Amino acid sequence: MPKHFALIGLSLLTTIAAQAQKTSINGSNNINTITTAVPFLRISPDARSGGMGDVGIAISPDANAQYWNVAKLPFSQKKFGVSATYTPWLKDLVPDIWLAYVSGYAKFGQENNQAISASLRYFSLGDIQFTDIEGQTLGTGKPREFSFDLGYSRKLSENLSVGLSLRYIRSALAVGYGGGQANDMKPGNAFAADLGVFYTKTKEIDEFRADNFSFGAVLSNVGSKISYTSVRRDFIPINLGLGIAYTKSLDEYNKVTIGLDINKLLVPTPRDSGTQGASKYYIPEKSVVSGMLGSFGDAPGGFNEELREFQISIGAEYWYQNQFAVRAGYFYEDKTKGNRKYLTLGLGVKLNVFTLNGAYLVPSGSGINRNPLSNTFRFSLVFDFDELKKDEASGE
Repeated sequence: MPKHFALIGLSLLTTIAAQAQKTSINGSNNINTITTAVPFLRISPDARSGGMGDVGIAISPDANAQYWNVAKLPFSQKKFGVSATYTPWLKDLVPDIWLAYVSGYAKFGQENNQAISASLRYFSLGDIQFTDIEGQTLGTGKPREFSFDLGYSRKLSENLSVGLSLRYIRSALAVGYGGGQANDMKPGNAFAADLGVFYTKTKEIDEFRADNFSFGAVLSNVGSKISYTSVRRDFIPINLGLGIAYTKSLDEYNKVTIGLDINKLLVPTPRDSGTQGASKYYIPEKSVVSGMLGSFGDAPGGFNEELREFQISIGAEYWYQNQFAVRAGYFYEDKTKGNRKYLTLGLGVKLNVFTLNGAYLVPSGSGINRNPLSNTFRFSLVFDFDELKKDEASGE
């Protein structure tokens, strides 16, 4: 079997949390991962947050707020910002799977209290060779997925802001497939939206010392189901995220941030079909709204299983002179819901308008339990700047 063939099923049928687990629903303590299509939408594309255990909902904003919480952007210190990130995927196994992300924003309005933003996320699954059960070639393909966002956000008060992003998603996984079902296979398309809120307040202690508390909440990927054939439509990874962050400026040179994010997928939990001899992997057929509302109480194991569906990220960031940053974080997911548990480390260097962030996911697990980003470096380039002066813009 070609090395990439299994990755197609992975991207179609599982979230990142379920990427290597066998589903079993015989009891509340057994593995029962929640599955969706287009799981690349939940891969963190930001090396700064990637170094903090994937904390990003309420920490200070930059151009990558378009992914984490678009409502943060009106509180950016600069008027314009652009970011680009490259993330290798399954680097230890294959060399040609990767995620690229580009985002940007611009503030405007009275006292720059509004912002428009956009981003492009592109996931390449490399080159594959399709085969049948006997190993006969059915064609070759280049599966690709991408999403494009447009966002708007504004301050409602000195401390509160809201934001909305609209998203188009396209997933072409079976391009080039020449099997008997080729005529019924097509690229999937979906539309979704993010809705975020952000609150931040700073207490000045003296000229150099201050305390800042921030809170964020975001509903992401709320949208239509996606279909690759005429007989099945799958949920996309609709998610509820809550985040808090506390930043303490110790003196003129030193600043520390601690953040916590909690996330939960708002899609149906798989259930036992109840049919002897049939597959136990069964996702209830529900509408998008019904699936979201029911996701808080549909786990077969009851309330205890519902609690296990929450993912927790905790991270810390230290800045020296606003030029050098050191980061660390930890991500936790219950063993019955994907079993992702990993430690992350990160560094940042800021020079004028330019910031370079790097993140490293410490290797953990082995075999099928190994995280796809284990032993992987991610890098982000961030540019934050205000308007050019007239003499600079004219070249004088």
